[in-house]
Amino acid sequence: MKKLFLALALSVASAAFSQQNLERVEPAFWWKGMKNPELQILVYGKGIANNEISLSDGISIKNIQKVENPNYVFITVNTNEINVPKFRINIKKNGKNLGNYTYELKERNPGSAGRESYTSKDVMYLIMPDRFANGNEKNDSSPDLTEKADRKLPNGRHGGDLQGIINNLDYIQKLGATAIWLTPVNEDNEKVYSYHGYAQTDLYKIDARYGTNEDYKTLSQELNKRNMKLVMDYVTNHWGVSHWMIKDLPSKDWIHWFNDGENGFKRSNYKITSQFDTNASEIDRKYALDGWFDTTMPDINQKNPLVLKYLTQNAIWWIEYAELGGFRVDTYPYNDKEAMAKWAKAITDEYPKFNIVGETWLSTAGHISAWQKDSKTGEAAGYNSNLPSVMDFVLFSEMPKAFQEQESWNKGMIKLYDAFTSDFLYPDTRNLLVFFENHDTERWNEIFNADPAAYKMGLTLISTVRGIPQIYYGSEIGMRGNKEKGGDADIRRDFPGGWKSDKQNAFNLSSQTPEQKEFFQFTQKLLNWRKGKEVIHNGKTKNFVPKDGVFTYFRYNDKESVMVILNNNKKDQTLDLKYFEEALKGFSKGKEIISGKELNLQKGITIPAKTSFIIELEK
Repeated sequence: MKKLFLALALSVASAAFSQQNLERVEPAFWWKGMKNPELQILVYGKGIANNEISLSDGISIKNIQKVENPNYVFITVNTNEINVPKFRINIKKNGKNLGNYTYELKERNPGSAGRESYTSKDVMYLIMPDRFANGNEKNDSSPDLTEKADRKLPNGRHGGDLQGIINNLDYIQKLGATAIWLTPVNEDNEKVYSYHGYAQTDLYKIDARYGTNEDYKTLSQELNKRNMKLVMDYVTNHWGVSHWMIKDLPSKDWIHWFNDGENGFKRSNYKITSQFDTNASEIDRKYALDGWFDTTMPDINQKNPLVLKYLTQNAIWWIEYAELGGFRVDTYPYNDKEAMAKWAKAITDEYPKFNIVGETWLSTAGHISAWQKDSKTGEAAGYNSNLPSVMDFVLFSEMPKAFQEQESWNKGMIKLYDAFTSDFLYPDTRNLLVFFENHDTERWNEIFNADPAAYKMGLTLISTVRGIPQIYYGSEIGMRGNKEKGGDADIRRDFPGGWKSDKQNAFNLSSQTPEQKEFFQFTQKLLNWRKGKEVIHNGKTKNFVPKDGVFTYFRYNDKESVMVILNNNKKDQTLDLKYFEEALKGFSKGKEIISGKELNLQKGITIPAKTSFIIELEK
């Protein structure tokens, strides 16, 4: 007799379980008091649809839905009509009991619906858990999971885990980050290259090589104690080919299946701009949205109401169970956009303050802005995504050019200015995720040869403009990685000191090299200063057209003003402050926050080459 997978996964002794042909129940439990009282329970077992299904305690079933595969039944109940904390799902045939499952409706934590989420007040720290720190060597490999740990393999499992992150929360907090985004940590039981986590094989279970569901919840709770937040990387577009449900599909239309493809596979053409192309051919749009990312990642069909309900409930389950502080959603525009609008609305209806940022990897602000909630560009296409936040890939793509190009009328720092001139397209610029790298891109310090000056200017920019800054683990100590030569593994190197055998421990500030200290100390000072600056979080912006490789802008509100200067020129520059008179009016001095230097604005400002200034203006 098979063990109940979820009971093991959750390590929760909340449900008495006995069966002959009842193998899975998802979600394993739920909560009373949800705004939407309707609960869909997936019950799985061999031939289970051929049996009689009933609930104990006189509880009525609103709907029993059977699908092509007789191993599945979907039971819908109204939780407002259930007045007991536990009830049994009974499976019978000809009056004989074949199995039952004790289902629990838990009490929600006080204030759960009003939970806080990440905002422009936060700085998000992105971690690839397998490469960060190994806190529990005993779980490096798992007898139940195919790929074993081998740190010698660049694309193999290296052993980083949730406990390693928990052990180093002091480091992250001291750095100044206030939210942590982990790449997916749900089970990914593919044979190879499973460490990235994007080919998930169980949406209700943390991968055993990272720890347990309880470990994940503990991480979130430890962050909450520090007024920090845990952001889950959620994947709606695709699952792993080894997912238990993919192996035994409820129905053929659970995934996008190409009859002329190999085992249903046909690769996406990745042309997701077709989502809003009013003249797009149907074949191009189909290949973009229904095509698979890879042979190991079947494309999920969100148009199927059962699929959409499954994804919605799973997302809400994790928010409630793990006390999450937000989502980042992978490959957002590759999903069915109408279905995802329902998904996002269902979540934010339950949690009005909950933030969700979609990975909107597109090249223009017009296309990206269409994916943000209440967007005028989306409205023009007859669409409202209900998605609170999007990623500013325009700024991301322009930043390296801005700092590398020879200055001219359309090159160099003007690229930054031009990126911000499209802000009118976004309904909420405070809710843009701003970044210069992540786990899929070339590392900033590789592009600029680990030049601290380039890092400082880049970090200054994303930390002081509108939006939510996101940094990538290790950049704060100068970590590099060449994607072109070493592939994804090279931009996802192990953090030095995350393993006992490491020769150097960069988590220990006293053990950092002089080079690492320069990166870290600048990051620490800037991010911790940012924490208390409402003018940066929610203030207005005034940009000035760059001159001589110098980009200057102001963040201001009714109470204060901050002047930011980025000098990308190879020479020192003396600014003509009369040019900025409209923003400097009433201010006579200022303090540069990194150096602590007092500046007399009556005497002008000279800024060294390849340097950034952040000046708190004073009357």
